[in-house]
Amino acid sequence: MPFDPVFLLVIAALAATGMVAGLLAGLLGVGGGIVIVPVFFWGLGIAGLIPDIASHLAVGTSLATIIPTSISSMRAHHRKGNVDLILLKRWGVTIFLGAALGGIAARFIPGEVLRSIFGVVALLVAVNMALPKQFTVASAPPVSRWLNGIISTIVGFLSSLMGIGGGTLSVPILTSFSAPVHKAVATAAALGLLIAIPGTIGFIWAGWGHPDLPPLSLGYVSLPAVLVIAPFSFLFAPIGARIAHALNPRPLKLTFALFLGITAARMLLV
Repeated sequence: MPFDPVFLLVIAALAATGMVAGLLAGLLGVGGGIVIVPVFFWGLGIAGLIPDIASHLAVGTSLATIIPTSISSMRAHHRKGNVDLILLKRWGVTIFLGAALGGIAARFIPGEVLRSIFGVVALLVAVNMALPKQFTVASAPPVSRWLNGIISTIVGFLSSLMGIGGGTLSVPILTSFSAPVHKAVATAAALGLLIAIPGTIGFIWAGWGHPDLPPLSLGYVSLPAVLVIAPFSFLFAPIGARIAHALNPRPLKLTFALFLGITAARMLLV
């Protein structure tokens, strides 16, 4: 069998994506999907897949890789006692239901709309990360069951449609309620698992039987990509979590905000 350098390059690119996604998941709590979705989408475009299918496949595949990444990151943060178990109980059921609704809705939402949702929300997150001081709504997280339910359902729904683990939305929301950033990042890792599982199942169902999907796709989830990305993101998430407790994240946040802003603009202009 002849050696195929392109195949090796694709494997290397997916592995690098997994490393970066894992580091960011543990370090900034933004969720590795914010990197995986645009990178995989552009890669699928280069491979000749039409944008509408590429959008769904990128999101579904990202959600599948977030499952092991969230477990790895959550365990690393939990060992340091930073996971807010009270908030996890308040948000757990409704964020799961919101993510499930997002996965189901994916069957009926065009790829252009998915890219627009990703681009707009990513742009808002980039602006928030670049601000010198985080926006504060209140001095403590809400205690109202209804308010927590509404917030967490929206976070789950949008995160599922974007292919992200929830940290991208839940961390800025929690810090806006004056939650310590380390607790917000750690709790977001646990919430990511509750988003990724129903979201992945939804995207598998949404793409089931689609005739134009690449080989070895389970609905809108590319199994080969998951098998390459997931181990690297799993291994690098704890490293990011350890760095988060020893490093001033401000310079890295500014750099990532710039990357995110450019990424969001490109997704909106596809």
